[in-house]
Amino acid sequence: MRKDKKQVIGEEIGDEPIKLFLAVEPADATPPSLHKLIKAYRGLRVDDFARFVGFFVEAGYDLEAKDAQGRDFIALIEDQRFAEPYIEVIKAARG
Repeated sequence: MRKDKKQVIGEEIGDEPIKLFLAVEPADATPPSLHKLIKAYRGLRVDDFARFVGFFVEAGYDLEAKDAQGRDFIALIEDQRFAEPYIEVIKAARG
């Protein structure tokens, strides 16, 4: 990193950048709801992901969406090292 560039870690992001994850669409047969969750999981910290899930549900997307093999969001990420807090957010949102 150049000396004149400040490294930004942990800064709060606003609602609009989080809501941008609602606009991403799959390039394949992945259900749009599942695709949006995966992209947000990969791109957001857990606190921001929790905010995203609120917007996601409010927009009418499906927290139970499954891929062609019948796997939902939790099944797709559960074996990843940092997935547990994200899984807890989804479980809480599902009720």
